[in-house]
Amino acid sequence: MTDGPHFNNILLGGRGGTNPGQFKVHSGGLAWKRQGGGKTIEIDKADVTSVTWMKVPRAYQLGVRIKDGLFYRFIGFREQDVSSLTNFIQKNMGVTPDEKQLSVSGHNWGGIDIDENMLTFMVGSKQAFEVSLPDVAQTQMQGKTDVLLEFHHDDTTGANEKDSLMDISFHVPTSNTQFVGDENRPPAHILWETILKFADVGSSEEPVVTFEGIAILTPRGRYSVELHLSFLRLQGQANDFKIQYSSIVRLFLLPKSNNPHTFVVITLDPPIRKGQTLYPHIVIQFETEAVVERDLALSKEILAEKYKDRLEESYKGLIHEVFTKVLRGLSGAKVTRPGSFRSCQDGYAVKSSLKAEDGLLYPLEKGFFFLPKPPTLILHEEIEFVEFERHGAGGASMSSHYFDLLVKLKNDQEHLFRNIQRNEYHNLFNFINGKNMKIMNLGGDGQGTSGVVTDVLRDTDDDAVDPHLERIKNQAGDEESDEEDEDFVADKDDSGSPTDDSGDEDSDASDSGGEKEKSSKKEASSSKPVQKRKPKGRDEDGPEKKKTKKKKDPNAPKRAMTPFMYFSMAERGNMKNSNPDLPTTEIAKKLGEMWQKMSSEEKQPYIQQAQVDKKRYEKESAVYRGEAPVDVDSGNESD
Repeated sequence: MTDGPHFNNILLGGRGGTNPGQFKVHSGGLAWKRQGGGKTIEIDKADVTSVTWMKVPRAYQLGVRIKDGLFYRFIGFREQDVSSLTNFIQKNMGVTPDEKQLSVSGHNWGGIDIDENMLTFMVGSKQAFEVSLPDVAQTQMQGKTDVLLEFHHDDTTGANEKDSLMDISFHVPTSNTQFVGDENRPPAHILWETILKFADVGSSEEPVVTFEGIAILTPRGRYSVELHLSFLRLQGQANDFKIQYSSIVRLFLLPKSNNPHTFVVITLDPPIRKGQTLYPHIVIQFETEAVVERDLALSKEILAEKYKDRLEESYKGLIHEVFTKVLRGLSGAKVTRPGSFRSCQDGYAVKSSLKAEDGLLYPLEKGFFFLPKPPTLILHEEIEFVEFERHGAGGASMSSHYFDLLVKLKNDQEHLFRNIQRNEYHNLFNFINGKNMKIMNLGGDGQGTSGVVTDVLRDTDDDAVDPHLERIKNQAGDEESDEEDEDFVADKDDSGSPTDDSGDEDSDASDSGGEKEKSSKKEASSSKPVQKRKPKGRDEDGPEKKKTKKKKDPNAPKRAMTPFMYFSMAERGNMKNSNPDLPTTEIAKKLGEMWQKMSSEEKQPYIQQAQVDKKRYEKESAVYRGEAPVDVDSGNESD
């Protein structure tokens, strides 16, 4: 397959706004992948019917129409990209792109061109705008000269906080010659009838099939699930969601191991929003053995013309299978089922916990999926490396029965799946190793961590715990700690992190601020002169740092981090993704509250990481002290 040019920051146009991503063209077709992960669009060259170029404000737009009537708009190409991309498409795909011109006159009168399911408003020979007729939910006559189009509402468009086109009205004079009518059927009525042939009218009233009383875990509640021609509706006592099929990225059908329930997950891009919470996954739980029989409210003509080989007139079988088949037929989304992985109990998943929530981790052929709460999908291509923790510990401690799996993503986000049973280690290790993922615990990774975790875990005792752990527990949720945490950037090695010259105790800004406040209160209440406390990390006879601050030696070893800082690094990204509008100070406060509520067992992985880092620092410090000149401030701890 011949690879063509790649283009970054290309926008995918739509009724609810645009999304940036990477556009790629090759001899087999076209592909667009959303920036930051999510929706991927792949178009086979055999499905392409036409390609058009159009000059739009500050860029060029590439329009691609495929056989089933869908039309994609890719925006953001430069002028020099047009010729190279045109030549590649002509040579490798056998399609010659046409050039269209955009009307910028601002005129609101012109003609209408309906090509298959796309309505284009033309001003002269130039295009003013276009809309997809399958997005039309209702159309009606207003008087004898006006045609009103109402578009489907989609709860996923609110996640992008973009404006979305909801209705538009066309005025068709009785003298119109494009849509010729008569006294009983004026030109506007002819246009209305033409639009009716392609619009998705009526599906908002009568669903194709309905499933009553379905238990949905995310967003939680019992819903009536209605499947319409172009959207699905979740109707509950407190919530009502309407989701276009175009927002569905993929379906997952995942049975529970030795459990009478089966998960069906609908992955969305963009996600639906409820208040400030985003739901990129709808997690439905069906009774595995429940059998249903459903007839579809579709005529034989529609089944034959639009859904040939995709839908049947009626279905009978297990409820999760019937639901998935109908939804797949209507939406066109692909279904992912469990792959080759099997647990010790011959199941498809292993028991684990994520963010203090117990659940199941499904190792799939192209990713990992943790369910049910919080539903977390990790694609293999997004993973930087994985690391097995606590897998080599001996003795009768908890570590001899469980291990943890750390998954580090390329965007520096981390997911720690805790308390996986030890007998699942070999199956999980062999699966991950077979997918050629980087495993940090293996020798020869060049990271210097191989084997260290095991040794530290075997030697764990109470004395090895961070001496300031209790203080962090008590103060992690205070307002002062928010200020410190706001300055701490988990994914960068900055000198303001706990690796600076001030020592471990001084790395907690909340504590140092508290000491200053107490000191000022004592000075105010006492008539006796108060001797100033000697700052930590400063020689008794040495000058003050404000006057003669020495630069940190770049060769000095990086200080060890506290367990709370490791916890913040692991959870900050998840907290930001779940609460994108939350200020940094509030994120820090919530992390502190989470840390306070965690049990000793839940904190143990972060304590262990801190212990490993502390041993690393002590070892590097010993080497550094032996080589560095005496007058250089090495930043050693004042333990």
